[in-house]
Amino acid sequence: MNVNYNFLHNNTIKLKILTKRIKILIKIFSIFIVVIIYNLYYLQIKSYKKYKLQAEQNYIGFFFLKPNRGLIYDRNGIILAKNKNFYQITIKYNNLKDFCKNFIIFQKILKLDVNQCDVLNFIKKQKKNNPFKLIKLKIDLDNIQISKFLVNKFRFSNISLKIYQKRFYPQSDIFAHVVGYINLIDHKKKNIFKNKNSVKNYNDISDKGINGIEKYYENTLYGIPGYQKIAVNNKGIYSYDICKKKAYTGSDIYLTIDYYLQNYIHSLMSDKKGAVIISDTRNGEILAMVSTPSFDPNIFINNFKKNNITFLLKSNDDILINRTIQGIYPPASTVKPYIALIALKLNLIDEHTILFDPGWWKIPKLNTIYKDWKKFGHGYLNVTKALQESSDSFFYKLAYNIGINKIHKWMIKFGYGKLTNIDLFNEKIGNMPTKEWKLKNIQIPWYIGDTISVGIGQSYWNSTPIQIHNSLTILVNNGVSIPLHLLKKKKLNKIFSYYLPPKYKRVINLPIKYWNIIKKGMYNVVNKKNGTIYNYFSTVKNYQVAAKTGTAQVFNLKKKKNYNINTIEKKLRDHKLLISFAPFNNPKIAMTIIIENSDNSISVGDISRKIWDYIFIHKEKFLN
Repeated sequence: MNVNYNFLHNNTIKLKILTKRIKILIKIFSIFIVVIIYNLYYLQIKSYKKYKLQAEQNYIGFFFLKPNRGLIYDRNGIILAKNKNFYQITIKYNNLKDFCKNFIIFQKILKLDVNQCDVLNFIKKQKKNNPFKLIKLKIDLDNIQISKFLVNKFRFSNISLKIYQKRFYPQSDIFAHVVGYINLIDHKKKNIFKNKNSVKNYNDISDKGINGIEKYYENTLYGIPGYQKIAVNNKGIYSYDICKKKAYTGSDIYLTIDYYLQNYIHSLMSDKKGAVIISDTRNGEILAMVSTPSFDPNIFINNFKKNNITFLLKSNDDILINRTIQGIYPPASTVKPYIALIALKLNLIDEHTILFDPGWWKIPKLNTIYKDWKKFGHGYLNVTKALQESSDSFFYKLAYNIGINKIHKWMIKFGYGKLTNIDLFNEKIGNMPTKEWKLKNIQIPWYIGDTISVGIGQSYWNSTPIQIHNSLTILVNNGVSIPLHLLKKKKLNKIFSYYLPPKYKRVINLPIKYWNIIKKGMYNVVNKKNGTIYNYFSTVKNYQVAAKTGTAQVFNLKKKKNYNINTIEKKLRDHKLLISFAPFNNPKIAMTIIIENSDNSISVGDISRKIWDYIFIHKEKFLN
């Protein structure tokens, strides 16, 4: 019995051990199977696209097809930016024997300053980066080089002459700040194609808008890129096409700018620093937008002109700055019409109010005196005469009575202290100061004297020419804001789509008589004796202009007894400003001019007269 019992007991123990071992093995095999299944899932499903792409790279060549960039025209159809054909030499890597054999001839044809070893190393390096891509040996061939190469083409079986396009700006510096420029960008784009199973990643080495219209309308001008996939053999030679997606040309853009007017104004401003903006007040179309000094945008396209780019970047004249939207200036006396409007609205004055200007104004109960630009004053003034002669003392008093809070409130309505949102990037916002702004940024309180200076467009008040021009168009349109814009229409596949303006808004609601009082004062600036630019327009017979001038101080003259322009450093000289519109009885055109650091040889009134003469000589084009 004991023997049987022991036998059964031992078997039971062995069976338990065996069962335990089997369970352990099952667990190990289960883990192993899970690992295999997971790896299969990872390789076949999760990482399928990754390894497929790596496998395809061993026998598939992928080529990005760059679309032709859309062209840019002025309102008359004159080309401002186009794609110009250039020639380049390319080589296939798979057979370099002929190339090496005839390298000396090749070197002489293309005027290469490198030896054969350097060229071969370059080719091998390029081949490593992309084995299927043609390698560029020389770009921008001239006509002589092209002719010599074609004569010797039989010597180089694997070398080809290829046409490629580069952006070209035929008008050079005349439209540089408006049209802008492009530059070569090497970046990776993802999932751009509608068929997501075709290509996931590719290198897009293409031209991209860096500034101006080229940048703002980049998506419109660029077009839709394409691609081509080919199969190659083990030597990297083409076998057959796998698939191809055509690239589609971008849309052409027509601007509101008039080439002839822009060119004429540029010729007047070519030796000056400043900005000129002219627009149609009826629809907000910009007819001219000139910023000087300017530059030739083609230097950003041509690599061999890098020295010129360095000069632009280091220039003290800020040549690359588009002064029309980025230049910051005190608006000066060009704001006096708006200050007068506020005073009329608040019933502080009316058209019959008379104030005496002795050549200075003193803050009530204080001894602080603020001098007028005219030493002995303007005498007795009403609001129209104060605008006509640009009396400072008159507007010192108005600003004091209105107060900075109300001035700020109303000037914001005229567009100061905020962007105009014209269709150009990098517009500056300027500054419409408040008590809070000064305390936060300068850490000192607001003084009454600050308000007095704001009344003549000085102090901490800064603006851009486009803001000054925008406020002028609101004034001309009696409080209605019509957005300024540069786009006139687009063309794609011979079909035009025109600019659709937003709904115009009345941002300031005042009685029409107030607007007329102010406009009459601006009319007198040009057409009445003692008007600040009367001498420049006194001989005009066939048209009537209304205007307002301004002089913006660059530094404080309090400690200077006399302002002697001949002894003051050029960068510290005053800026000259002028806003104007015409025809007076039915305004259609508005103009803003700013000349930096002006001297006695430069007159903003004279430039204005020449531009208005040009516009009215061509009135069929601009005034119909």
